[in-house]
Amino acid sequence: MSRSAPWHWSALADTWTLEPAVAALTALLAGSYLVGVRRRGGWPWYRTAAFLGGLAVWVWTTSSGLGVYERVLFTDRAVQLVLLLMLVPLLLALGAPVSLLADTLPAAGRERLRAALGGRVSRVLMFPLVSTVLLVAPPWLLYFTPWYRETLTSTAGNIGFHLLLVLLGLLYFWPRLQLDPVAHEYPLLLSVVITFVEVVFDAALALVLLYGGHLVAEPYYASLARDWGPSLARDQFVGGNAIWILGDLVGLPFLVALIRRLIVTGRAETAAVDAALDAAEQAAERAVDAGGASAGDRPWWLDDPNLRHRYGG
Repeated sequence: MSRSAPWHWSALADTWTLEPAVAALTALLAGSYLVGVRRRGGWPWYRTAAFLGGLAVWVWTTSSGLGVYERVLFTDRAVQLVLLLMLVPLLLALGAPVSLLADTLPAAGRERLRAALGGRVSRVLMFPLVSTVLLVAPPWLLYFTPWYRETLTSTAGNIGFHLLLVLLGLLYFWPRLQLDPVAHEYPLLLSVVITFVEVVFDAALALVLLYGGHLVAEPYYASLARDWGPSLARDQFVGGNAIWILGDLVGLPFLVALIRRLIVTGRAETAAVDAALDAAEQAAERAVDAGGASAGDRPWWLDDPNLRHRYGG
């Protein structure tokens, strides 16, 4: 279908274009992941479903009707922004691909991977402030620098948009979820706080697009001279709302995943403490059974210099 044809909802399912870079990369990643699952054995099915689901959403976002009209409608590009920066990376991170890779590498490969993750570059990229900026800054840079027009007018710029946002999103969700090995583990509660900060920045961007009084890439969109669909101002208004609403909706699964991790981690820590206390109690009982009170069972007054002489200490 020609890009000049009016957009319709069914285009999301029945209108397709080929994005060679994304198609090739997702095919490579899917094949490598499935090979790793087969070699490892016993890999959780939901991890595989999440990773393959992320790849499927990536392809759909760039090759369905969203891809066909991505350079025609502001709203299409806005929806792509949210899906590529947030949903696709979240699903890929939930697949724990680095853990799968580590489990299937030989010992030497695991050591190199561990060294890379513990290096200075990894520590900087995974530092909470840095990873948060990598998620929050791109939308602002996209809409208020020449980058946006470059994605509309240049094939290389458009491909970069499709790939770079997913990479930046991964650099955010990887250390926040901590399902895969990270350079340094930070409290999961910190990730919950960062999530709310990210929501605030999303809302601020949407408000600027909605009520800032400036049409992004107006000369470009006006030059298309399309005689169907919303006006340029209306198109940006709908796109701004899409960023706000869809961004919050996509953030919900991430928040749920964080809370679940907090609960699971809390239960594991409680179980470990209980096990240590049980072991200490059993050791004390064995000491008593062996013929004497343990140091912990010795009356305190026998060790008090002011009292022990009264009791034959």
